Amino acid sequence: MKIQIKYWPDTEKISKIQKGNWIDLRASEHAEIKAGEHVLIPLGVAMKLSDGYEAHISPRSSTFKNYGILMTNSVGVIDNSYSGNNDQWMFSAYATRDTFIYRGDRICQFRIMEIQPEIEFEEVDNLDSVDRGGFGSTGIA
Repeated sequence: MKIQIKYWPDTEKISKIQKGNWIDLRASEHAEIKAGEHVLIPLGVAMKLSDGYEAHISPRSSTFKNYGILMTNSVGVIDNSYSGNNDQWMFSAYATRDTFIYRGDRICQFRIMEIQPEIEFEEVDNLDSVDRGGFGSTGIA
């Protein structure tokens, strides 16, 4: 699959991954964030995804430990209609402590996923499956 990508000036190019399923993205600008603030951190890229695909953006496993920021919506979903020349990808961050992110810091990652197939809901009175034990349970009392 080939994906068209536009880079903002001075953004480090994404390299082909050798290991793993997610591709790192970097902050394309410095960001000083005070505890309790919300900011959109530009990632310096826009992409034209193929029909039938979307991108999922998630924090890296070290993002909170290193910067004390949380992604405000837990995961970002970018569908293939967000593909215009100015549709720069962003990381929506909430700071739990004062922090500074430098341009080029790896703060999140993404992967390309097939969109959900068309589904139809069938209403029933009962589901023919064994109960697992309720929400938050693995069946252990």
